[in-house]
Amino acid sequence: MKNNLPYRVLLYYKYVNISDHEIYAKHHLKFCTALGVKGRIIIAGEGINGTLSGTKDQTDAYIYAIKMDPRFQKMEFKIDEADGHVFKKLYVRPKKEIVTLNLEEDIDPNQLTGKHLRPADFLQAMNNEDVVIIDARNDYEYDLGHFRNAIRPDVRNFKEFPQWVRENKERFEGKKILAYCTGGIRCEKFSGLLLKEGLGDVNQLKGGIINYSKDPQTRGSMFEGKCYVFDERISVDINFAEGYTMVGRCYHCGKPHDRYVNCAHLSCHFQFICCEE
Repeated sequence: MKNNLPYRVLLYYKYVNISDHEIYAKHHLKFCTALGVKGRIIIAGEGINGTLSGTKDQTDAYIYAIKMDPRFQKMEFKIDEADGHVFKKLYVRPKKEIVTLNLEEDIDPNQLTGKHLRPADFLQAMNNEDVVIIDARNDYEYDLGHFRNAIRPDVRNFKEFPQWVRENKERFEGKKILAYCTGGIRCEKFSGLLLKEGLGDVNQLKGGIINYSKDPQTRGSMFEGKCYVFDERISVDINFAEGYTMVGRCYHCGKPHDRYVNCAHLSCHFQFICCEE
């Protein structure tokens, strides 16, 4: 693990009512600009979802200031260290949802969500029989790294999950479901979606893969490959228990590799694993 580097990366979210979210987003942008942090922050009526980078002083000031708002006093931050900024710019944008499902009746995780499992409990549950481990991220994130024996959903973005769940839920009936994502935010809604579709024993990894990696009891155990992140790092190491196991394969030749590249065509946003050859 990296220690004592000059910059920090904050990953955080909170499902909480923000009735004036467009006005709040404007004020938040001014505050972040003055502070000097960079990153992507989404603000909606249902809450806030952010990843930003800055120096230790800048990120400490951000955490202190945002927790002065009663709505965010209990918000948890996943903190990583970095050599410098992991974003080139700062974006603070008001949107309809902080993670997009596009349901006619949206899911409020404060009312409907799966049981939160601490990392140690999640690890123990993964070793049990008759459990289903579901990756609640996009397919290209799974391809770079995932928990051992986890199901790879055939979805390119989060809003495709409702259809995927409806088409596959019979496979999971009567089984203990373990869902996970990068930092926990998507699982809050995904696990609620599973419950809404009639599945019973639905559980989610509290704090996601990032928190699981940093927990002293688990240290990323049973995670294979690297974790995809939506910043200039592209990926981060997770398994500090058994060590790194490459699971990625080159899109063109199939050789083991873990380098993600963007398609060279300007009209295409397709990302894929590609070796140097």
